[in-house]
Amino acid sequence: MALQDYGTALVTGASSGIGAATVRLLAGRGLTVHAVARRAERLAELTEHGAVIPHALDMRDRAALYELFGGLEVDILVNSAGVGSQFDPFHELDPDKIDATLDTNVAGTVHAARALSPGMVARARGHIVNIGSIFGLHAISTAVYGASKAAVHRLSQDLRHDLKGTGIRVTEVSPGRAATEIFATMTDDTAAQGAMVDGFEIITADDVAEAVVWALDQPWRVNVSLIELTATEQIPGGVTIHPVPGRS
Repeated sequence: MALQDYGTALVTGASSGIGAATVRLLAGRGLTVHAVARRAERLAELTEHGAVIPHALDMRDRAALYELFGGLEVDILVNSAGVGSQFDPFHELDPDKIDATLDTNVAGTVHAARALSPGMVARARGHIVNIGSIFGLHAISTAVYGASKAAVHRLSQDLRHDLKGTGIRVTEVSPGRAATEIFATMTDDTAAQGAMVDGFEIITADDVAEAVVWALDQPWRVNVSLIELTATEQIPGGVTIHPVPGRS
């Protein structure tokens, strides 16, 4: 099924960044889009772009998630809600922020798919798109965030097995460094936030949203399993030497 065969979508993390960009593109293609995020005022702005229905919801509230999602008929789910882990060394991380990262990035993604997939299966029509990260595909840094996105990668791969024979497609879009608000969730240090977007031209939220829509728009016989999307000058990997104090 190409995008023209779908009528409704639900996008989480829709109040900014990749989520908001995806809402705008899908609404522009004529879909009715349920936009889900915590910030109601930001969601209201999206209604100017087409048939956008805002829902203020914290993805960590499992009961509220199932109550809302269970009453919707949705062809496309775009799991874009996510927060970044701190830049601090792992052994100095705030345990509460660890939980916030895992609950949002992993549990929220899993429960959204669980809540909406039964309806997709019953209608034999649907597409689940999970926004991952190159941090889930490569060992770079930020262990907790990386672990959360690695879980999204494994979920995406295994969902294709679990949903085989249903006609439901599953796609993971894993961007590199992108110009979004996620850096503000990682640190309050504005200099550190700025350093993440300086040095080379990074990709934009619209770039990632375009990749999402491209995957959705493929003919029904095509499942785009994984898209890894980075800036031209961002190369994952490499080695950095950090001498251990007291060791030669």
